[in-house]
Amino acid sequence: MEVLSAIVGDDPVIVFCGMAGAESTKSRDHYYASSGNSFWQSLHLSGLTRRQLRPDEDAQVASYGLGLADLVGHWDHETDRGWVEIDQLVAKVERWEPAFVAFTAKGTAARAARALGHRPPGLGLAGWGIGRSEVFVLPGTSGANQRHDYDGRPTRLAWWQDLAMIAAPELSSRRTG
Repeated sequence: MEVLSAIVGDDPVIVFCGMAGAESTKSRDHYYASSGNSFWQSLHLSGLTRRQLRPDEDAQVASYGLGLADLVGHWDHETDRGWVEIDQLVAKVERWEPAFVAFTAKGTAARAARALGHRPPGLGLAGWGIGRSEVFVLPGTSGANQRHDYDGRPTRLAWWQDLAMIAAPELSSRRTG
């Protein structure tokens, strides 16, 4: 399994956390690089970046007060059971101290929640945190996630805009890019 190194600057406001270890992430060089993934478009259209970055520009997120990390998961396909390396993620988040950890899919957030002893959250603020960081759950950006209702919202982008709005005060005080 290929796990990408985290991309996090000195004073991140939001660290986006996806799932490494799933079949869709086995071979990749950049975050959210798979065909049909709307992560980079959502990041821009929500106002979190001034322009739409490409996956090969993923290192530039740090200049916007953002970061990218993975929750590392392992699956036994014969038993259909899995586990996550939550302790590693918690240690990193506690070191980085972002205002928010934004899981980029409900399934990823659910795995983290269970590993931390919480109930799987819905979209939006989870009501629990990691260290001092609040957890926010975004709808999955995979091209396969094409539902028509995202927990009462008409689009995935609406949740990204909510995150951008609640993070705006922190971003405006920390942003260097």
